[in-house]
Amino acid sequence: MAELVPAHQEFVEGVATRDVVVDFESGLPELNPEEVPSKLPIILHFHGGGFCTSEADWYMYYYIYARLACMAKAICISVYLRRAPEHCLPAACDDSYSALLWLQDVAQGELHNPWLDTNGDLTRVFLIGDSSGGNLVHEVAARSGKIDLSPLRLAGAIPVHPGFVRLNRSKFEMEKPETPFFTLDMVDKFLKLALPIGSNKDHPITCPMGSAAPPMEGLKLLLILLCVAVEDLV
Repeated sequence: MAELVPAHQEFVEGVATRDVVVDFESGLPELNPEEVPSKLPIILHFHGGGFCTSEADWYMYYYIYARLACMAKAICISVYLRRAPEHCLPAACDDSYSALLWLQDVAQGELHNPWLDTNGDLTRVFLIGDSSGGNLVHEVAARSGKIDLSPLRLAGAIPVHPGFVRLNRSKFEMEKPETPFFTLDMVDKFLKLALPIGSNKDHPITCPMGSAAPPMEGLKLLLILLCVAVEDLV
């Protein structure tokens, strides 16, 4: 699951990948489908891992998003995120948002990327992220609603069982059985390492529905497809 997949510009099972340096803190591996019938939508992916673990080029992400790129006929861009505890939040949020602004620079012609220039439709950009990456989807969507991204256009967002929590455990958290792979103690430890010093799980990044977060009705959000895993602990 955590085996690293090196970039390969030759097509393997219909997909090629390459690494792109956006800045000194973050990079972007791209997954490009072999068949390009027309300009392809862009899927901007933020990986999970409680802000503390996993990488964009882990095999489990490669396996899923290579297939998504083929099936959806899209270019998938997955962001390398700085991780806690060395880089507490909002570092991962800033990296995710920087990736979107990099795409805007490409759309404006200020930067050039051979795959995106030739094949990418930057008027159809979708945000997607799993677990803590789902939190990043919400944060980037909220930030992007405050600026003009044109000619880039965000077409939608897909948080996949986002890691939204509260300081006080929910009824679901108290009743759901833990597994060796994922426990409430693990969630608490990851977030204690990731959140800014002096913050708790009611922080707006982990609890965007809480009283410390901006009111939802004041946010300019885009269309959202929310995916929830029934057996997910949080």
